[in-house]
Amino acid sequence: MTNSLNDIRHTKSMIFIGSNATENHPVSMQHILHAKEVNNAPIIVVDPRFTKLAAKATEFVRVRPGSDCAFIMGLVNEVIANGWEDKEFIRTRVAGYQEMVEVAKHYTPEAVEDVTGIPAEQTRRVAKILAQNRPTSLTWCMGGTQHTIGSSITRAFCILQLVLGNMGKSGGGTNIFRGHDNVQGATDMCVLSHSLPGYYGLSDGAWKHWCRVWDVDYDYIVGRFPDKEWMGKKGFTLARWYEGVLAEEELETPSPVKALIQWGCGTNSNSQYNRVVKALNKLELLVIVDPFPTAAAALTKTDNVYLLPGASQYETSGSVTSTSRQFQWRFKVVDPVYDSKDDYEIMSLLVSKLGFADEFYKNIKEVPEDITREINKGTLTIGYNGQTPERIKKHMENWHTFDIEDLQAKGGPCDGDYYGMPWPCWTEEHPGTPILYDVSKPVAEGGLPFRNRFGLEKTYDSSGRKENQLAADGVYNPGSEVKGGYPEFKDVVPGTNWKTDLTQETLKTAIKRGMAPFGNARARCVVWNFPDQVPIHREPLHSPRPDLIEKYPTYEDQPNHYRVMTRYKSEQKPELVKEFPYVLTTGRMVEHMGGGAETRSSKYLSELQPEMYAEINPRLANNLGIRKDDMVVIESPEGSKIKVKAFITPRVDDKTIFLPYHFAGTLMGESYLKDYPEGHEPYVVGDPGNTVTNYGYDIITQIQATKDGLCKVTRA
Repeated sequence: MTNSLNDIRHTKSMIFIGSNATENHPVSMQHILHAKEVNNAPIIVVDPRFTKLAAKATEFVRVRPGSDCAFIMGLVNEVIANGWEDKEFIRTRVAGYQEMVEVAKHYTPEAVEDVTGIPAEQTRRVAKILAQNRPTSLTWCMGGTQHTIGSSITRAFCILQLVLGNMGKSGGGTNIFRGHDNVQGATDMCVLSHSLPGYYGLSDGAWKHWCRVWDVDYDYIVGRFPDKEWMGKKGFTLARWYEGVLAEEELETPSPVKALIQWGCGTNSNSQYNRVVKALNKLELLVIVDPFPTAAAALTKTDNVYLLPGASQYETSGSVTSTSRQFQWRFKVVDPVYDSKDDYEIMSLLVSKLGFADEFYKNIKEVPEDITREINKGTLTIGYNGQTPERIKKHMENWHTFDIEDLQAKGGPCDGDYYGMPWPCWTEEHPGTPILYDVSKPVAEGGLPFRNRFGLEKTYDSSGRKENQLAADGVYNPGSEVKGGYPEFKDVVPGTNWKTDLTQETLKTAIKRGMAPFGNARARCVVWNFPDQVPIHREPLHSPRPDLIEKYPTYEDQPNHYRVMTRYKSEQKPELVKEFPYVLTTGRMVEHMGGGAETRSSKYLSELQPEMYAEINPRLANNLGIRKDDMVVIESPEGSKIKVKAFITPRVDDKTIFLPYHFAGTLMGESYLKDYPEGHEPYVVGDPGNTVTNYGYDIITQIQATKDGLCKVTRA
């Protein structure tokens, strides 16, 4: 998120795509409505459903699920065709623009209408609204990411903002709302299968950096792996861990996964949930750490399941990073109740039993403060350096001194700081960076250019054109010694760069010179190490428009894609739509969250939303002979089925079915409540919506494609 929730108050227009803030991020609505009512800022909502946010919209754009990239590139094309692009911003701060323009030319309003169903005139109208009301705040959520081309879709969002010159400006930016209070923090710590904390990757250099941070011998870490080669390889993703158990797909590593620890994670958030259940019952060991028994605890019928009752956030303390990149300190309210333990104690007991506590806690004596200090020491890549426990707590104790408009403290102990010291916060004197890529402020006061990551010059394959990757002369933060672009800092301390210098002398030297440690470069429209160097539309694997598959084909199959074969071309079967004629998409509701283990165990939230349902358009319901509150069976091309209640509503069109994904406790309408620990059954049960989500994973991240599958619907 480049800006912040509060900064939306300054926008002149807003576009939300795959984001229903009213239900999923209700705290943001106070700022969204402020912009609408005070600035008269139009709200554009792009979604397959007429959501509660769409009810507040100036313009509702109903898009076919999975076709977002075509629409956004159509907006880019329309802006450029009319000469509305920010020419100076592009000239000085954008790379690969010419190559991108050639690709965007295909996406005329008429071509966009054919792919997306959005009328050509509406594409023209939306482009004009954005061009006439700048800066624009663009927001997306999982509706934009959970597709086989999710990475291209999100890149297209960024390109639109670059073309309009909306990056690095108050009221502008690309603003990805995160769900829970520490999703951003968990992402920054890279609790993923392909990186060490702070986005360092898995190279030898990355491992050696963190070994220095942990004060642990590199050879000791190497010895923890059966083979050193494993250290540099991506693991199974959260979306497909169960493939490593089932071993039904071609695996890079032949030995299957035998044990699983699920820590604060609902398995029913996984797509193809029937296969997840099959894997759970094949494990030799399943450990669940959670305040509540999850669906996995009840569905796993073997005797190898251990429940470790984790404490809630009110029974522990420590630092978290919010959606706006802000640090907050979570203070403990009460001690853990009953037999529950907080995460720190559970982790301590585990590593002690596993025999590496001395190495694990080498620099951690005071918990949780020393954990945050270790993060401050090592996570140089994104500027986690200045947010010490003492500073974070000071912000929490003096939150009333921060201005609601710009989040800067006006007097008091935190004078000049931005609330939560949003990263990057380069030093303990730095105020935090409220808006990424803002060159109007000195770097020492929260300004920042684009990062130099991909060399100094690029020769484009298609044309042989050479282009400087550094920012143009005249683009720099006030006070910079270099009045234009410059590369990243290195060798201030010999043999190190700004990412690996644990003395942090490199960071301090750069700031002293008025410059960013990571350089001053251009944002690139062409990503030459991705399958699609410029974002393009590709049809979903299970497409409702088989006539478009030849024109917009998917990728070739990808062996060893995060250790498992991932099918693309071989999975794209044009004939599927004949038997499965409706588009299936899933999402959240305001009353429940995630897998729903906590919220469906609340009497009050359960009373507000007591039933699982499928949204069906009235016309489709009449054609299928379905009436209000009828039970219906929804089936996926993979053969999985769920039985849910029909909610007949014009929120969806007559080609789309919507399911919330928070439910569990039944499968095909059959209850397994008896399998929960006695007295701990959820109040609300229902078939998990993700049981019928289709096969499909993003080409770069392997995130599951839950927003654009196919299904068939019959009256039960």
